[in-house]
Amino acid sequence: MAFYDLTKPERNQLVEKINQDIEDDLKKSEAEKITRYFSDDDTYIRKTGYLAIGKIFYALPQLQITILSRLQQLMQSDDELIRQTVVNATGEIGKFHFDKIQQFMDTGLFDDHHRVRNAVIGSIKKMGERNPIPVLAWAKTYLKHEDKEIRREICHGIELRGRTHPQDILPLLKTLEFDETKRVSDTLIHVLGQIAYKRGCLKTVVAHLNTWKNKALVEKALYEIVDVHRRYKKFAILTQQEAIDYIDANYH
Repeated sequence: MAFYDLTKPERNQLVEKINQDIEDDLKKSEAEKITRYFSDDDTYIRKTGYLAIGKIFYALPQLQITILSRLQQLMQSDDELIRQTVVNATGEIGKFHFDKIQQFMDTGLFDDHHRVRNAVIGSIKKMGERNPIPVLAWAKTYLKHEDKEIRREICHGIELRGRTHPQDILPLLKTLEFDETKRVSDTLIHVLGQIAYKRGCLKTVVAHLNTWKNKALVEKALYEIVDVHRRYKKFAILTQQEAIDYIDANYH
């Protein structure tokens, strides 16, 4: 039975069981239950599994070395679901201890399977929101990587931090302004649009775009920003017309 086919009390009971099973495995230096949960077809079972790892890592410091060792072993699995869940688990740890899990992000970024690479993007988002300094410093090293997909994935991954602190990621985004790969430039434009409609962000984004040299790309980004204010009008701080008026008055 799927996780959300259960009643809320049954789900709560299952979460407790998964947490306890994973803790027991770690204390016994075993991996049978962890592997079973990490490879489950149900997304929410896997999520409960990687959240359990994060909770145990902080609650029981004496198990931290065991946890990292077990995750390293599981990262070698042929099952992409397991590798995906390992990356998500290390993302929970990286919210406060990025140095301990950086190698997992380095490995996952080049994984053959898109599920694992997408888990890296998701992890960068949640780690960058809570632990931006080391995460963004790491991300910066990949923005000029020869592989266009790496550049695109990193660009996408730092987006969430930009929604609250655009000044932290705009200098990194600027390094991509002359990227010749359409998938990368499209993602760059998308990210600029996604951060510009949040409270207080349009002013910062427009001011920074004034320093960019690729005017053709900036024009596309400004169009996207205006359009985002229409598409997300229920969530945008400004109306579309207010955004247009601000850009007209402040973009030179």
